Amino acid sequence: MSSTVGTERIPELVQAFLAYLDVEKGYSAATVRSYGTDLDQFDTFLRTRRRSLERPDRVSKDLIRAFLANLHRRGVAKSTMARKLSSLRSFFRFLLKNDLLQTDPTTGVRNPKQEKHHPKALNVDQALSLMEAAVTPDPEGLRDLALAELLYGSGLRISEAVSVNVYDIDSGMVRVLGKGNKERIVPVSSKCEARVRAWLGQRHAFEPAPQEQALFIGVRGKRLNRREANRALARLASAAGLPRDVHPHMLRHSFATHMLEAGADLRSVQELLGHERLTTTQRYTHLDLQKIMEIYDKAHPRAEDADHKNR
Repeated sequence: MSSTVGTERIPELVQAFLAYLDVEKGYSAATVRSYGTDLDQFDTFLRTRRRSLERPDRVSKDLIRAFLANLHRRGVAKSTMARKLSSLRSFFRFLLKNDLLQTDPTTGVRNPKQEKHHPKALNVDQALSLMEAAVTPDPEGLRDLALAELLYGSGLRISEAVSVNVYDIDSGMVRVLGKGNKERIVPVSSKCEARVRAWLGQRHAFEPAPQEQALFIGVRGKRLNRREANRALARLASAAGLPRDVHPHMLRHSFATHMLEAGADLRSVQELLGHERLTTTQRYTHLDLQKIMEIYDKAHPRAEDADHKNR
């Protein structure tokens, strides 16, 4: 791997690790770059201590803790610190697995305690107003509405939505290639299918590049990218009278929240979202007290008890 991440060179062992993530693990280019950036930042820190990832055997647990302390002093968010520590763990475990290191210096280093917060989501009325935004019914407007419907109606990550090809949507389902190149099939709503058909009827106006199979394309006829997708949602939000900070992942959060609030079971939502761990999906279970009490009243056989009713 000859590319660099922030420096003129990358230690060979880091190159080998990034190649492993790319080729064997099948991680996306963006994910591999993220790992590379984290490791490069750590290597830069080590060089201030006369160490380097060129000699990982000289990296101690104290140096890793010092790196995290340095990030903390610089005001780096705890969630970002945890991600960087995770990158280091993965790298050193890769070295251990391949007998390139005898001990893992990240062992015993605890993750920074995270601030608990719930993913930001639109309420149902806001989501519906976004889906019905009064945009100009030109090719761009039709594409933006179809994209929003797919993000909210099926709970896709933006990377998954822009990766969908024309032939991936059929008979009320969409084939999605998620993290780690894991494929899953997700339902699409009838409204989403109608939006997609309307967009496909005008897709030719963007003059698709030869052999371009992407469902969503930009003005140059090539696959829509994340930045363009963010701008598309900002336009819809403006047309719907919503704050322009509406972003693609907010629609995924909204999908999960609204599904759970409507009574969907956690494991089904986990499958729809493509989460590996149920605990990731549980972040969306922030139902308010009134909602919880309504569910209790409907479901619990003792809910009619006088003591409960008189609270």
